[in-house]
Amino acid sequence: MSPALATAADAAYWAGRPVGTIWRWASEGRISRYGRGKGARYDVRQIPKARRDEVTRELLEAGAVPPLPNGVRAA
Repeated sequence: MSPALATAADAAYWAGRPVGTIWRWASEGRISRYGRGKGARYDVRQIPKARRDEVTRELLEAGAVPPLPNGVRAA
C-alpha cells in the first residue's frame, strides 16, 4: 500500500496532537518522514486518527442534533 502523505500541520490535525509531536515521532522512527525541512511529508496511515473525528462522524450519522430553545429560530 502506498503512503498517504501529508504536511506536518495536516498530520498533527489528523492525530489531534501538536506539530512538535509529529516531528518527534518522525525523529524517533515511530512514523515515516519523506523529504526534509518545509517539504517534509508524513504518512498518516501510520498515525492514529484523533478520536474527535470518530465521535463527530458517529453523531452526524446518528442524527444527534440538540434541540433549539423555545422561541428561537434556526439560522
